[in-house]
Amino acid sequence: MTSALVATRPGVLEVQDVELPALGPGDVRVEVAGVGVCHSDLSMVDGTLRPSYPLVLGHEASGVVTEAGPSAGVPVGRHVVLNWAVPCDSCWHCEHGEPWLCSTVEGSTGTPGGRLADGTTYQACLGLGAMAEEVVVPGRAVVPLPDDVPLAEAALLGCAILTGVGAAGNAARVQPGDSVLVVGLGGVGLSAVAGARLAGARKILATDIAESKEPLARAAGATDFLVASAGLVRQVRAMTDGRGVDRALECVGSAVTIRQAWSATRRGGTCVVVGVGSPDHEVRFNPLELFHFSRTLVSSVYGNSDPRRDIAGLLEHVAAGRLDLAGTITDRITLADVPAAFDRMRRGEGGRALVVFPPRDQEAR
Repeated sequence: MTSALVATRPGVLEVQDVELPALGPGDVRVEVAGVGVCHSDLSMVDGTLRPSYPLVLGHEASGVVTEAGPSAGVPVGRHVVLNWAVPCDSCWHCEHGEPWLCSTVEGSTGTPGGRLADGTTYQACLGLGAMAEEVVVPGRAVVPLPDDVPLAEAALLGCAILTGVGAAGNAARVQPGDSVLVVGLGGVGLSAVAGARLAGARKILATDIAESKEPLARAAGATDFLVASAGLVRQVRAMTDGRGVDRALECVGSAVTIRQAWSATRRGGTCVVVGVGSPDHEVRFNPLELFHFSRTLVSSVYGNSDPRRDIAGLLEHVAAGRLDLAGTITDRITLADVPAAFDRMRRGEGGRALVVFPPRDQEAR
């Protein structure tokens, strides 16, 4: 049995002992070191993504392999990041260089996991269910880490950092000298700021409803900070010679902020929707503005990244001191503290909360 955070139904969270699935020939057992509290987890809890329940939350995690099946291809003792979007490599999107749009991953919120104490089968969030002391996952769902990378903090490579940096570099295609607007400064938004900096942006405008986010934004690389308001678009234009920014990254997922990011983008610029919004909300555009402004509006799914390739690039930035794994972490918590972390997320407070598990065997780390 292992301790895990279970959503028994929308809005109801309990720390329970669960029985993990049996280890298959291609599976690994991972002792979790750290797991990030992501807005996607909150979307599972509040019903935005409408998963099946009971559900063990968590998908942004790292840990150490403690057991491996004979065909898993991963040695015991290996430090790893978990990958919640393992592409099939055979569907149309995978074969055309878009593994982040893999048909086998599309629309999946969970897969059958193990059992609760009463025998009920639970769903593992995004195929991982990583808000747990241990997980059993396919060997293909882990990405190796160097032993000298801080293990718990490396969890953020599995979602927030990969998504944010990828949104800037892969989806928005930020170029050296660009002006960039990042709307919403949670873990992903702050990582998008860092991604814009890594791509060589000259001016990075960061905005959030919470003025307290300014130090985090500037530490990530923002050159300017704006408190979100109805006049945001005018402010952005005034700071970009009246044109608007070259690239805007919307990291909230609301109709209002998507419209703001779009309107703050210059003619011919690119607006990227990174936040996951509700299907009940609508964003409106008129045909004349679409023609006149000639902007590109796209989304970024998982940073348009392939973790098997792109985590290695992020680790190069970490090793060179260009990327701080802990830079967005404002709260280090336990499983029992996750509901409070969700409350802070709803209020727009803080950066990333990280659940940290004490190692059971210090020498294995």
